[in-house]
Amino acid sequence: MTPAPATTAAPLTGTAADTGSQRDTPHGNLVDVQDLKVHFPLANGNVVRAVDGVTFKVARGASFGIVGESGSGKSTTAQALTRLVDPVSGSMSVGRHSLSGLTGEPLRLARKDIQMVFQDPFSSLNPRLRAGKAVREPLDLMGIGTREEREARVDELFRAVGLHPDAKRLFPHQFSGGQRQRLCIARAMVTEPQLVVCDEPVSALDVAIQAQILNLLKRLRQEKQLTYIFISHDLAVVQNICTHVAVMYLGQFVETGPVEEIFANAKHPYTWSLMAAALSPDDRDRGRERFTVTGEPPSPINPPKGCRFAGRCPFAQDRCRAEKPELRKMGKDHKVACHFAETLTPPLPELALAG
Repeated sequence: MTPAPATTAAPLTGTAADTGSQRDTPHGNLVDVQDLKVHFPLANGNVVRAVDGVTFKVARGASFGIVGESGSGKSTTAQALTRLVDPVSGSMSVGRHSLSGLTGEPLRLARKDIQMVFQDPFSSLNPRLRAGKAVREPLDLMGIGTREEREARVDELFRAVGLHPDAKRLFPHQFSGGQRQRLCIARAMVTEPQLVVCDEPVSALDVAIQAQILNLLKRLRQEKQLTYIFISHDLAVVQNICTHVAVMYLGQFVETGPVEEIFANAKHPYTWSLMAAALSPDDRDRGRERFTVTGEPPSPINPPKGCRFAGRCPFAQDRCRAEKPELRKMGKDHKVACHFAETLTPPLPELALAG
């Protein structure tokens, strides 16, 4: 499908658009999360500590990546921020919206400024809705704009994501995987949000299509002054699109900082293991030593008392198993939760991945 020339739709009007949708000042932090905990009770009385005390801030216009193995809690963090799951404690705010304890109509209106792009574009689209209706539905549900304004907005978004407005009449199964994800991105953008949470948005796509979607997301962030929280297990993807990154292990952050600093000067052994796993065969052929860890992560039902990575870390000492390391500064905006971060030497030279 060849996209039509881009046009700019008229500003939307309506109840939701006129109540709390104005942009905040373009300075400072848009997202502020403090000591967030998400626990899931089990029938036997145990509790799964999926997210167990994470704190972070995201500046307006930034792209904040959260990386980690499956089960680390990164997707649950994203779902808590969009209130798809409820935290047991902690505070969350996006712009002027304090999301902690928000329910009913105030939560519905807050979601105009907070949208999400999911991993599987096919399962996140209603197969019975035509593409145009699927993208327009958030405007319909929130009562934003007139019918003509909504249609103009949908046409604008179709062009912005690289689809022709004529494709509005098609059903999701008539699109390719990459085109379906473009539809999901258009749907997320239709309410003019301030924050877009992307939960593994390219992991279900072919590599060539991944690059196209990442370039689209980067362009939209710049054009529409968006802020992203980007969930991924792929370090190369995070390096490509993110300005800042947090490395998550068993419900907690173990390293955070600007993406250039993390990839050039990682300090935590778990971060090293993720980077080593992402090295290509060519990297290994050039003689780079691989750094691997063995074993499985501990159970989030009964996490270790000290460092949660100690049981798999080749550098662990008695202090690691007895005392929990706190995130502490290792330079400007770079924080590491490791007792011995100053003395450990990265086992891999030139850890930075190819973009």
